[in-house]
Order: sequence, then structure tokens, then C-alpha cells
Amino acid sequence: MTAILSIEGLEKRFGGVTATDSLSLDILPGEIHAIIGPNGAGKTTLIGQLSGEIAPDAGSIRFKGADITALPVNRRALMGLARSFQITSVLQGFTALENVLLAVQAQDGHSFRFWRPALSETKLRDAARAALEQVGLGGRAAVPAAALAHGEQRQLELAMALAGQPALLLLDEPMAGMGPEESARMTDLLAGLKGSVTILLVEHDMDAVFRLADRITVLVYGSAIATGSPDAIRADEAVRAAYLGSDSLGSDS
Repeated sequence: MTAILSIEGLEKRFGGVTATDSLSLDILPGEIHAIIGPNGAGKTTLIGQLSGEIAPDAGSIRFKGADITALPVNRRALMGLARSFQITSVLQGFTALENVLLAVQAQDGHSFRFWRPALSETKLRDAARAALEQVGLGGRAAVPAAALAHGEQRQLELAMALAGQPALLLLDEPMAGMGPEESARMTDLLAGLKGSVTILLVEHDMDAVFRLADRITVLVYGSAIATGSPDAIRADEAVRAAYLGSDSLGSDS
């Protein structure tokens, strides 16, 4: 199977700190591929390089066969690469529907300055409502983002990312700050996306990772020490020794 995203020899340093160390990795179409590792392993730096927010010092990134290493964020987004952040980035003063409309407009080539007319454009409004329905917020379209619970705001951010029908979704800790019920709801949402959109997932919730991921890559000091199925990662002694610990891999159930 041809990779939808290929990373080859990627390197990034900040002063004397190596955040990405000659990393090579292929992400396959339709899979949920999780990136895990201790704090400081370079996970968020990797996401930043893939999205175009951080320029690598060396190496290459290919998306759908094209070299995107030097492309800016907006060009990558128009090619079908979307991301969410560790910290919720919705516009608090706008309703849920208006937030998603902005995302639809951006993907459709509209200017952000003209978001209000989009409310009367059936095509854009229907696409925004469909994205809200997809994440379980169909009944919250008219609610200001500031009035949504934290978990709902993360669902809204996911709707914004999905609104442009991306080919690859970069998710940076989508469960951050969530309680158990909210995390379970988000895990169910992501499970429902499996096969319809390729997802690269950075997440500290190991229960979610091992439930969702088709493959897992373990980063330590910017290097991939293992890539494999959840069962293979769970059984990998090097992974246990370097990061997860003998009691933190979850059960086999």
C-alpha cells in the first residue's frame, strides 16, 4: 500500500536540543497511527513540522506523492491536511455553527472577512451543519463556543478540522483536559472515523491509544524506537524499558 504521508530523515534542533532525530515514517491511507512518548520526546514538534508551522532543518515530507517540505500551512490545508491543537483554538464569541462555517469558507477559498454572508449560502451552511452532526453537536449549532463544555469545545474543534473533508487529520492530544466521560465520548467519535479519514494521533491517554490505533510509533528524544501494532508495542521490551513501564500498557481486553 502506498503511503499517504512519508517522512524521510526529518531533523529539527532547537539550540543544543534535538527534537526530531533523523526520523523516517510512513502513514498508510485510512489508518489511525498514534505517536506516543514521554514529555520532551518531540511529538508536538513533529506535528508542527507536518502541518507547516515549524520548518525542519533536514529531511523531507511527502503528502499524497508531492513534496510539501517547504509548503506553507495554507497550501498544505488546501491539499487536504488538517490539524487540531493541544489547546482549544475555537473562537469563543462565535456560535458553534459560525466557527465551523469559518473552517468551511477557508477550505472553499472564501475570505475570513466575509463570514456573515456564508450564513445565507446553503452549500456552506449545509457542510457546516453536517460536520457538527458528525461530531455529535448538531443540536448545539446556535450555542456560543464560550458556553460549550470543554469536551464540547474539543468536539467543535474536530468538526472544524473535518469540515474541509481532509485526507489526513493531525490530532495533537484531543483528550487533553477531559474527564473520563468526555474522553470516552471523543474516543468513540474518533473510532467512528476509522477508515474514512487517515489520522495521525498524538495522545497521552493510553487506553484511547490502544483502542484506536492500527499502528503505534514510540518516540524517545526525537527518534522512533519502535513502530508496530498495539499488541506488538505492548509486548516490546525496549518500549517498556524506555517509556511505558511494565504496568502502563493497559490490559489485553
